Amino acid sequence: MWCLLRTWEWFKLYGRVKPMLKTGKEIEEIEKLSEKIKTLEETLVKEEGNRKELETKIADLTQEKNQLFENLEKEKAHLAESEEQVQKLNALKADMERQLQELNDQVAELDDRNENLNRAKKKGEQEISELKRKNQELEMSLKRAENEKQTREQNIRSLQGEMANQDEAIARVNKEKKQQEEINRKLMEDLQAEEDKVNHIQRQKAKIEQQLDDLEEKVEREKRTRLDLEKAKRKVEGDLKVAQENIDEITKQKHDIEQILKRKETDLMSAAGKLDGEQSMVSKLQKQIKVLEGRIAELEEDLEQERQSRSKLDRAKGDLQRELDEITQRLDEQGGATAAQIELNKKREAEMAKLKRDLEENNMNHELQISALRKKHNDAVAELSDQLEQMQKMKAKLDKDKAQILRDLEEANANADAESRQKQEFEKQSKLLEMQFSELQSKADEQTRLINDFTALKNRLSNENGDLSRQLEDLENQINGLHRLKAQLLSQLEEAKRIAEEESRERQNLAAQVKNLEHQNDNLRIHADEESEGKAECLRQMSKLNAEIQQWKARFEGEGLAKMEEIEEAKRKLMEKVQDLTDVNEAANAKIMSLEKTRHKLMGDLDDAQVDVERAASYAGALEKKQKAFDRIIEEWRKKCDDLAAELESAQHDNRNLSTELFKSKSTQDEMLEQIESLRRENKSLALEIKDLTDQLTEGGRSVHELQKMMRRLEVEKEELQKALDDAESALEAEEAKVLRAQVEVSQVRAEIEKRIQEKEEEFENTRKNHQRALESMQATLENEMKAKQEALRIKKKLEQDINELEVALDHANKANADAQKTIKRYQEQIRELQMQVEDEQRQKDDLAEQLSNIQKRAAILQAEKDELNNQAEMAERARRSAEQDAIELRETVNDLTNQVNAINNTRRKLESELQTIHVELDDVTSQLKNTDEMLKQASADAARLAEELRQEQEHSMHIERMRRALEVQIKEMQARLDEAEQAALRSGQKIIAKLEMRIRELEQELDGEQRRSSDYEKELKKSDRRNKELQFQCEEDRKNSDRLTELVDKLQVKIKVYKRQVEEAVS
Repeated sequence: MWCLLRTWEWFKLYGRVKPMLKTGKEIEEIEKLSEKIKTLEETLVKEEGNRKELETKIADLTQEKNQLFENLEKEKAHLAESEEQVQKLNALKADMERQLQELNDQVAELDDRNENLNRAKKKGEQEISELKRKNQELEMSLKRAENEKQTREQNIRSLQGEMANQDEAIARVNKEKKQQEEINRKLMEDLQAEEDKVNHIQRQKAKIEQQLDDLEEKVEREKRTRLDLEKAKRKVEGDLKVAQENIDEITKQKHDIEQILKRKETDLMSAAGKLDGEQSMVSKLQKQIKVLEGRIAELEEDLEQERQSRSKLDRAKGDLQRELDEITQRLDEQGGATAAQIELNKKREAEMAKLKRDLEENNMNHELQISALRKKHNDAVAELSDQLEQMQKMKAKLDKDKAQILRDLEEANANADAESRQKQEFEKQSKLLEMQFSELQSKADEQTRLINDFTALKNRLSNENGDLSRQLEDLENQINGLHRLKAQLLSQLEEAKRIAEEESRERQNLAAQVKNLEHQNDNLRIHADEESEGKAECLRQMSKLNAEIQQWKARFEGEGLAKMEEIEEAKRKLMEKVQDLTDVNEAANAKIMSLEKTRHKLMGDLDDAQVDVERAASYAGALEKKQKAFDRIIEEWRKKCDDLAAELESAQHDNRNLSTELFKSKSTQDEMLEQIESLRRENKSLALEIKDLTDQLTEGGRSVHELQKMMRRLEVEKEELQKALDDAESALEAEEAKVLRAQVEVSQVRAEIEKRIQEKEEEFENTRKNHQRALESMQATLENEMKAKQEALRIKKKLEQDINELEVALDHANKANADAQKTIKRYQEQIRELQMQVEDEQRQKDDLAEQLSNIQKRAAILQAEKDELNNQAEMAERARRSAEQDAIELRETVNDLTNQVNAINNTRRKLESELQTIHVELDDVTSQLKNTDEMLKQASADAARLAEELRQEQEHSMHIERMRRALEVQIKEMQARLDEAEQAALRSGQKIIAKLEMRIRELEQELDGEQRRSSDYEKELKKSDRRNKELQFQCEEDRKNSDRLTELVDKLQVKIKVYKRQVEEAVS
C-alpha cells in the first residue's frame, strides 16, 4: 500500500500541502501576509520602475528605428552608386560578350575547316568509288581471261580425247592386221597399205601433239603477256606513287605557307598590341594634361583671390610699413612659438583620438551591459556599478584633459596673436610671390603650347608611319602572292613533265603489246596453214580409200564368186575400217571447225589490237604535241618568273630604302619625344614649385630671410629656365624644319611608291589574267589527261580493307571534331566561370556595402547607447524619486492592508492582471515576469526569500543612488569645465581650427581622389592583365587545336600513302 501511495501524485500534493496547514495561527499568518504584502508592494514598485525603464527603452528603440530609416535612405543613395557600378559591370559584360562573339567567330572558322575536311573526305570517297569501279573492271577482265583459259583447256581435253580414240583405233587396226595375216596372206598388200595408213595416222598424231605443244606455248605466251601487263601496272602504280609524293610535297609547301601566314598574323597581333599600348599612353598623357589644366585653373582662381587680397593689402601697406621693424624683432621670438603650437596641436589631436578610442570602448562596454540587462535583471546593478567606476576613471581623465586643454587654449591665444602679426609680413611676401607666379604661369602656358604642338606632330608622324607600314604589308602580301604563284607554276610544270613521262612509258608499253600481238597473229597463221594441210591430207586419204574400194570391186567382179565368203568377210572388215576412218574424219573435221573458229576469233582480236595500236599511236602523237606546247608554255612562264624576280628585287630595294627613311623619321620622332618628355618633366617640376609656393602662401611659418633666399634661388632658376627654354625653342625650330623636310621627302617617296604600286598592280593584274587563262586551258588538258589516265589505270581487290581503314581515319577526324567541340564547350565554361567571377565580385561588393552599412549602424547604435546612458542616469534619478514616493505610499498601504486582510485575494488578482499586461507589453522580460507570477502564486512559501531579495535590492538601489549622485556631481563639473573650454576655444582658436579643418578636408579630398584614381588604375591594369592572360590562353588553345588538326591531316596522308602502296602491291 505504501508503494502505491508513494507514487500517487495526489498523495505527494497532500504531503506538500499538509505542513502549510496552520489552524489556530491566523494572527501570525495575517502578520506574515502583511509582511508579504509589503514585500509584494515593494516588488510592484520595483516592477513599475522597470516598466518605466522599459518604456524609455521603447522610446530609444523608436529613435533607433528612425535612425535606421535614415540609414535606409543613405543605403538607397549607396544603392544608386552600386547601380552605377552595375552599369559599369554591364559594360564589362558587353566587352566579355564581344570576346564571346570573337570566340564564336573562331568556332565558325573551325567549322569551315571541318567543312573543308568533309569536302576532302567526300572527294576521297569519290576516288575510292572510282578505284572500286576500276577494280571491278579489272576483275571482269580477269574473269574473261579465266573463261578463255577454261575454253582452251576444254579444247585441249577434247584433243586429248581424240588422241585416245586414235590410239584405240590403232590398237584395233593392229588386231585386224593380225587377223588378216592369219586369215589370208593375200591381203598382205592391203595390210601393207593399211600399215601405211597407220603410219600416216601416226604422223597426224605427231602433228596433233605438235599442235598441243603450240597451244601450250601460246598459253605460256599469254602468261608472259599477263606478266608484262602486271609489270606495266606496277610501273603505273610507281608513277602513281611519284604523283602522291608530289602531292605530299605540295601539302608540305601549303603547311609551310600556313605557318608563314600564322607568323605574319602573330606579328600583326603584336604590332596591334604595341599600337594599342601607344594609344593608351597617349590617352593617359592627355588625361594628365587635362588634370594639369584643371590644376592650373585652380591655381588661376587662387591667383585671382590673392590679387583681391593684394588690393586689400595695398591699402594697409602704410600701416604695415610702420610695423615692419617691430615684426622683425618679434619674429625671432615667435619662431619657436609656431613649432610649439604645432606640437601642441599634435598633442591635442592625439588626445582627441585617445578620447575617441575611450568613447568607443565605453560604447562597446555599454552595448555589452545592455545585452546583459536584457538577459538577466539581477546582474544589472553590478554592471551599473562597473560603469560608475569606469565613469569615475573617465572623470579623472577628463579632468586631466580639461587642464591640458586650458593650457593649450592659452598657448593658442598667444599663437593667434603671433600669427596675426606674421600675417601682415606674409601679405608683403605674397605680392612678390604673385609676380613670380605670373611669370611661372606664362612659362607653363608656353610649355603646354609646345606639348600640344609636339603631340600633334607625333600623331601626324604616327599616322604616316601606319600608312607606310600598311603599304609595306601590302607589298609583302603581293610578294608572297607572287611566290605562291611561282610555286604553283613550278608544281604544274613538274606535274606536266611527270604526265609526259608517264605517257611516254605508256606508249612504249603499247608498242610492246603490239609486237606481242603481231607475233601471236603470225603463230595463228602458221597454225591455220598447218590445219589446212592436214585437211588436204585427209581428203587425199579418202580419195585413195575410194580408189582402193573401186579396185576391190573390180577384182571381185573379175574373179567371180569363188571366194565369196572370204570376200564378204573382208568386205565386212573393210566396212568397219571405213566406218572407223569416217569417224576419225568427222572428228578431224570437227577439230578443224573449232580451229577455224579460234582462228577467226584470234583474227578479230588481232584487228582490235591493231586498232588499239593505231589509237595509241595517235594518242602518243597528240601527247607529243601537248608536250611541245607545255614546253613552250613552261619557257614563257620561266621568262615571266625571271621578270617577276627582277621586279621583286627592285621592289625590295625600294622597300629597304623606305625602311631606312622610316627608321630615320622614327629616330627623329624619338628624339622629339625625349625633348617633349624633358619639357614635361620641367613643367611638372615647375608645377610642383608652384604648388610649394602656394603651400608657402597658405601655411606660412617661414622667416623673411628664408623667403629672400628663396626669391634669389627662384630668380637664378628663372634665368636657367629661360636659357633652357631658349635652347629648347631653338631645338624645336630645328626639329620642326627637319620634320617638314622629312614630311616633304616622305610625301614624294609615297607618291613614287604609289605610282610604282599602281603600275605593278596593273602588270600583276594582266599577268594574273593571262596566267588564269593559261591555267584554265592547262586545267582542261590536265583533266582530259587525267580521264584518259583513269581509263588506263586499274587497281585490284584490297581496296575494301583500305576503305575500312579510311573509315577509321574518318572516325579519327570525327573524334578530332568532337575534341574541337569539347574545346568550344570548355571556352563556354570558361566564359561562364568568368561571369560567375563577376557575380562573385558583385556579391563581394554587396557584402562590403553591407559591412559598411553595419559599421555605420553600429556607430549609430553606439551613439544611441551613449545617449541612452545619459537617459539612464536621468531615469535613475527619476526612479529614485519615484521609489521614495512609492515607499511613502507603501507605508500608508501597509497600515491600510492590516485592516483589509480579506481583500488580499482581490489585490493579488489585480497584481496578476497587471503582471500579465506587463508580460504582454514587454516581450524582452518574459522570463522575469513568469518568475514574478510564480512568486505571487507561491507567496506563502517564498515570502521570506522575497523579503531578503527586497532588502538586497534596496541596498543595491541605495548604492546606485549614491553612485548616481556622485556621477551627477562629476558630470556637472565636467560640463562646466567643457563649457569653459569650449568658450575659450571659440574665443581664441575658432579661426585657426576652421582654417586647419578646411586644409585637412581639402587634403583628405585630394587624397581620396588620388586613391580612387590609383584604385581605378589598378583595377584597369588587373582587368587588362586578366584579359591578356585569357586571350593568350585562347590563342594557345587555338594553336594546339590547329597543331592537332595538322598532325591528324599528316597522319591521314601517311595512311593514304600506305593504303596506296598496299593497293599497288596487291595489284602487282
